[in-house]
Amino acid sequence: MPDLDTNPSNDPALLARARQGDQEAFGTLMRAHYEPVFRTVCSVLRNEHDARDVAQEVWLTVWRELPNFRGEAKFSTWLHPIAVRKSLDHLRKRRRWFDRFLPFASAVGEDSTAPAAADPVVENTARDDAETAERHACVHRALEALPPKHRAVLALRELQGLSYDEIAAAMKLPVGTVMSRLYHARRLLAQKLKDSP
Repeated sequence: MPDLDTNPSNDPALLARARQGDQEAFGTLMRAHYEPVFRTVCSVLRNEHDARDVAQEVWLTVWRELPNFRGEAKFSTWLHPIAVRKSLDHLRKRRRWFDRFLPFASAVGEDSTAPAAADPVVENTARDDAETAERHACVHRALEALPPKHRAVLALRELQGLSYDEIAAAMKLPVGTVMSRLYHARRLLAQKLKDSP
């Protein structure tokens, strides 16, 4: 039996129905792409609760803008810029709100990035688990400290595996700018990890 491509976004008939407002077809597309979109948003925002909200905004936007999708690129390539834009918009709004109302917000909730390794573990690998959790916490803190635009480029490249051209399209930037931001993001991340205790 031939190996079939089961990705529904490659089905032109399904996309055509979704573009015409077919809610069932749109639901199929959304289920197929929800997790990758959520991972993209979460990798930019670094906050799962905010990412869930923003992912919903992404899908509302996709529903409104889907009639304009002409199929000249893959559906996922068209979808990525929407997710990135919504994520960066959210960060900008949140920063303005924090700057205006919560001058001490950065000091609140710092413990939320602490590793969960303090929980007692009965297994023989408790020390290994603690070290792994601490490493993950260090990387998380270092990512959080990156400027949002650098974090977005790094997430799209390293976590989502997008090419430079796809990232450039998603963020509406020249490829050279993408490469520059990615270089600086990696350098900053390495420096922060080196400086972390």
